[in-house]
Amino acid sequence: MAAIRFLAGFFCFAVIGSNWGFSSHIIKKEESGYEKVIEIARSQIGIRETNCENCGIAVKGYLDHCGIKSPAPYCAAFVSWCFGKAGYPQPRTAWSPGLFPASRLVTTAKPGIVYGLYFPTLKRIAHCGLVESVRNDLIYGLEGNTSLAGSREGDGVYRKIRHKRSIYRYADWFK
Repeated sequence: MAAIRFLAGFFCFAVIGSNWGFSSHIIKKEESGYEKVIEIARSQIGIRETNCENCGIAVKGYLDHCGIKSPAPYCAAFVSWCFGKAGYPQPRTAWSPGLFPASRLVTTAKPGIVYGLYFPTLKRIAHCGLVESVRNDLIYGLEGNTSLAGSREGDGVYRKIRHKRSIYRYADWFK
């Protein structure tokens, strides 16, 4: 009798701890949208422009996704490409202000949210990225067409740390 209880307990433990459990599959599915986009963006860290400004095989891929010929600024195209690679048809724009329609705006940052930086000289959002994580007042983001210094005309894909006060808008493309 003790052996049967042991085997029954072991079987239940195996089912709950494995992918056989229905609830663990549902939880993973809910998290997968945000996580998948973030993982795709992370995989691009270290991509650098080659041969000219806003050029290179990867950069061309980001821009092609949005129907834009290279060379061209690509921060928004990078964000759109990440969503596209994750299986989402939208957003699909290479123009950073286009990532922030009123229907997508949210007030808080969380992983997978798109953020925009406002440039007073241009009087518009002119750079964007994806929130990777939030720690206190800092946004850890993944950005294309930036640099170590955080410019909007950089040389590749980087992980950037920005203060919440520097973010002008947030958009949720999962809602």
